[in-house]
Parts: sequence; C-alpha cells; structure tokens
Amino acid sequence: MHVKGDSSLNKLILLFVFDKMEAPLSENSILDMCCSSNNWIAYMDCVPVMNQLKDLNWICDIGSNGKDSLYTITSDGRVCLANFFVKIPASLREEIAVFIKQNKLKYRRKQECSADYYMNKDGTYTVYLKILEPSQPLMELKFVVPNRQTAKDIYKKWEEKAGSVYTALYDNLVD
Repeated sequence: MHVKGDSSLNKLILLFVFDKMEAPLSENSILDMCCSSNNWIAYMDCVPVMNQLKDLNWICDIGSNGKDSLYTITSDGRVCLANFFVKIPASLREEIAVFIKQNKLKYRRKQECSADYYMNKDGTYTVYLKILEPSQPLMELKFVVPNRQTAKDIYKKWEEKAGSVYTALYDNLVD
C-alpha cells in the first residue's frame, strides 16, 4: 500500500513501526523498511515526518550505534499511537506487523554489526569487526588475513555470525 501526502497517517505508521520493532531504529533502517522494502510511506515524505515526530517529542534520539543515530518511540508517542492507531487501515497494520515479525532480527543485526577491511603495506588485509550498542561498542575485533578474498568473505558473514562469535569468545574467556 502506497501512502501519499497524509502527514497524520504517515506519523501513525512510523509510530506503529517503532512500536512493533521494540528496539531503537536508525533513519536508514526506517527508510529501508518503510520506503524501499515496502511502500508504506513515500520516500520524500519519510524524513520530514521523522523530523516532525522528533519535534513533537513522539520519537527521540537515544544516541548512536557508532555509525548512525538511533531513535525510539517516547511515552508521548505511545499515547498518541494508542489513541489513534485505528486510523491506520487494518490491512496495513497487519502487513506491517507481519513484515516486522519476519524481518526484526535482520534489521537489528544490520544496526548492531559493523565490518570493514583494508589492505596493509605488506599485501595482507586487516578485517575490523564490531558489535555496536547505543552507548558504546560491545565488542571490537581486528585481525589480519592473508588476502582480499578472505577479508571479503569475513566481511559478508559478519552480520550473520556476530552473535555466535561473541558468545564463543565470551564463554571461553569468562568461564
């Protein structure tokens, strides 16, 4: 469903997305979720609506995950949503709820994991991996690999494997 021009409905849609995600979201995640992956809100409307929600104190910036600001719904935003969520068509509410249920972990991982690699003077590559929290990095891992292909493979797998790598390191070092 593509929504055009209805600022009040767009605000409610964004509040509903924040509420269903139950986690802080970056602007990039919101744009991807609401505009690119779905047509819930027109791309050109989404950023101004987010700014309006911030101005109304219905969402707030809770800090950065190291690369992007993260936003969450406020108690005032929850009150607004509770009072007016019925203005969002039931079919759209269902579509949003199903999409978020199926993709929640993907968006969380995307925001919480950061990876990069670069070539060293000797031709090897350094891979730099992070797990990010809103206030500070939870884990940073930096290591040298022999070639670019190995660095690329690690880079591509990091988002999926970060949790298990963290758990394995933690269990081995803390026990």
